[in-house]
Amino acid sequence: MNLKKKLGMGVATAVLGIGLIGGGTFAYFSDTAEATADFASGTLDLAVNPTQIIKVDNLKPGDWMNRTFKLENNGSLDISKVLLTTSYDNEEFAKHLRVNFLQNIDKSGLVQPNDIVYSTTLDQLKGTAPDAVQKKIWSFFGEKSGLKAGTTDDFYVQFEFVDSGEDQNELQDQSITLEWTFDAQQTKGEKR
Repeated sequence: MNLKKKLGMGVATAVLGIGLIGGGTFAYFSDTAEATADFASGTLDLAVNPTQIIKVDNLKPGDWMNRTFKLENNGSLDISKVLLTTSYDNEEFAKHLRVNFLQNIDKSGLVQPNDIVYSTTLDQLKGTAPDAVQKKIWSFFGEKSGLKAGTTDDFYVQFEFVDSGEDQNELQDQSITLEWTFDAQQTKGEKR
């Protein structure tokens, strides 16, 4: 190796050694900061009270039964709609049982016993999904559509064994089990 290369290697080695020694003694200021974020989801908790709305024996054409029940929002989130699904186990009998949804008392704000909001037979109600907490009557009174957290809606409903005015002997000794499923839907997301 020639002298220039040896000298260059020596200088480079010296600079590297000084840099390592100086780097170990170099002082500077520093600081750190931390941030956290917490997220908790809410709950949708819909209940029906009572869970068995009606149980009646010995019906005859022309009989009607009035009942009340509540939908309760026991969750921490508001509910925008509650879709009602109907199922049953006797198709023929379902054609002769009419459901008169007389009133969602909280939405109308007025108590009028003949205020039929929606009326149909069980067989026609099956396959539809009406919103049980929608305000259907225009009025200054009563709540808006939906079901706020911690509140209830009171329902007044009438079941009627429709008298066709004709022979209905084929409906003797018949029974039907009706199941209503109430499906709560959350409100839309929003800026928080």
